Amino acid sequence: MSKLAPKAAVSSGERQSGVDRVVDIFEELLRSREPIRIGELARRLEAPRSTLYNLVNRLVAADLLEVMDDDGSVFFGRAMQLYGTAYAETNPLQRHARPLLETLAAGSDATAQLCALRHDKYVVLDSRSGPSLFRITTDIGVPVPLPWTASGRLLLGHSSPEQISALIPADDYTLPDGRVIDPQDFLTDVAKSRDDGYCVTLGLSDRFTCCLAAPVRNPRGEAVATLCFVVPADQPEARRLELLRRLIEASDRLSRHCR
Repeated sequence: MSKLAPKAAVSSGERQSGVDRVVDIFEELLRSREPIRIGELARRLEAPRSTLYNLVNRLVAADLLEVMDDDGSVFFGRAMQLYGTAYAETNPLQRHARPLLETLAAGSDATAQLCALRHDKYVVLDSRSGPSLFRITTDIGVPVPLPWTASGRLLLGHSSPEQISALIPADDYTLPDGRVIDPQDFLTDVAKSRDDGYCVTLGLSDRFTCCLAAPVRNPRGEAVATLCFVVPADQPEARRLELLRRLIEASDRLSRHCR
């Protein structure tokens, strides 16, 4: 007999509400990237304190959360690392990307990253830095607006212009320095990147960086992830072309492991 179903009778509505609350807690902690007091968590999620206290206590008991300070602030617990490690070891894309990233970074003296789409943002899933003391990188898991990145243009290649326009918030077209990307120009970039099979951007999220990306495709030809290099913007053209060649070769190899 399955041990997954709780013995106590709980309505599907109550069960769904509890699951939603737990997901909301995890998402808020991921966004914050630092411990949060339960009272503050309840305020941000607009949830009853009693409900949050009960859920947090259960999650702490399961090592999914940990109490970090005397003020009762909580953050992700050690079980999260165990679950994440198990996922990375069994997921074909993550497992085969790890040695590829290490080879790319070491052989190119550049930051190599595995990136993907999460909701309406771009995130780095894994990253390796080259031996150079000068490093440019985006922290793993930090959501970044899609129009700011080369990878974002590739990850949306299988979507229609209408789907892309509905997905991206209007504010995401504004770069950190205040420049605004024209939405139609972005759609043109997406189509060009899809046809080219790669994308190179200069000075978007940072005026001094260049991002080169190549798609990792599933059997249907959809870009489910990208491999990218982040390098200083003043790189010679010959070096950019060599880096791009390495990315395309690596992404083609990684695509063979996509389900």
